[in-house]
Amino acid sequence: MEKLLHIANEKETEKLGETIGRAAVPGMVIALIGDLGTGKTTLTKSIARGLGVTETVTSPTFNIIREYRSGRLPLFHFDVYRIGDPDEMFELGYEEYFYGDGVCVVEWADIIEELLPEDAVIIHIERGACEEEREYRIEGMDEDACIF
Repeated sequence: MEKLLHIANEKETEKLGETIGRAAVPGMVIALIGDLGTGKTTLTKSIARGLGVTETVTSPTFNIIREYRSGRLPLFHFDVYRIGDPDEMFELGYEEYFYGDGVCVVEWADIIEELLPEDAVIIHIERGACEEEREYRIEGMDEDACIF
């Protein structure tokens, strides 16, 4: 199933992320695809809030992955922007995260697209007509599980 959403501002992005976090299930992989500055990290922070994460969520750009375990499910936040070759993900043990009991959010997921699980939720984010507007194209949500 594919869903298109028009997001007017950052507050709506936060609301969407919290909704996703509250509905997230163990083993869920959320792949974020969008240009620099489209709000991938803002969405991730909001997903974390929806999961009940109490730690400060920051972009793992230089670490590639950050783990947050204070929520109702563990959150594994990947930023794969600096991955030069998808094979580098094997060195990180990505499979343990992607196929484990936590929730994975992957920023710049198009870089490792071939490694994403078949049931990953893929969110394409594009800028809208105005500064804060965004268009979200969400793929991979089962129609019965659609939360937005």
